Amino acid sequence: MLVAEHLTKFYPNIKALDDLSLEVSDGAIFGFLGHNGAGKTTALSIFTTLMLPSSGSVMIQDMDVVKDNLKVRGILGYLPENVSLYGELTVRENLRFLGRLSEVRKVDQAIDATLEMLGFSQWSDSKVKTLSKGMRQRVGIAQSILHKPKILFLDEPTSGLDPEGTADIRDILLRINAELGTTIFMNTHMLSEVTKICTDIGIISHGRLLLADTLKNVETQYKDCKSLEEIYFRIGNGVAQ
Repeated sequence: MLVAEHLTKFYPNIKALDDLSLEVSDGAIFGFLGHNGAGKTTALSIFTTLMLPSSGSVMIQDMDVVKDNLKVRGILGYLPENVSLYGELTVRENLRFLGRLSEVRKVDQAIDATLEMLGFSQWSDSKVKTLSKGMRQRVGIAQSILHKPKILFLDEPTSGLDPEGTADIRDILLRINAELGTTIFMNTHMLSEVTKICTDIGIISHGRLLLADTLKNVETQYKDCKSLEEIYFRIGNGVAQ
């Protein structure tokens, strides 16, 4: 579904991505792990066509994110860490507005089907400003999948949520993956969430990809480690071979 090759991104006085090559399989739930400033959001911005790489390439379903950026945008969904919604509008009004911008066909039918799948139909006429952060996150996810994307990108989707809200978002993502067949790429620093939802993981540090594999293979390779956290710190400290 996604292939990045030798991806590099320079900012003034810093190399945010350093020769990153990565593959994400169709139908996977990929957890991209790294410390703050590791390069996760920069990579996501390039994958979602919001930023140009300094060098290298990214293909999503055999389309170049730079040369075919408009076509790529048509098959991806994106939920930023801080979702922007109109507080004075209802859930439905927000989704209708954003759906029309994205040229979603039969937008009201798409809204009904999406809210039903997310278990959120009863709040469709509630103003967004009255909703909790976890509920607003559901609205953000709804707008990102109205057009049934092939791949969904999420930047720290459970950041700042309480345990119940975190569990709700986790269940929703599993449902999207299972029912729509959507590949999910999730930036996160929450190791506990990765073990509960992801099929594959990548670990990035200071712009360099240290590891990318299925979660099962990683756990087998580091079977002497008692937890993913221990694996993460071993790799991050550069002691893994």
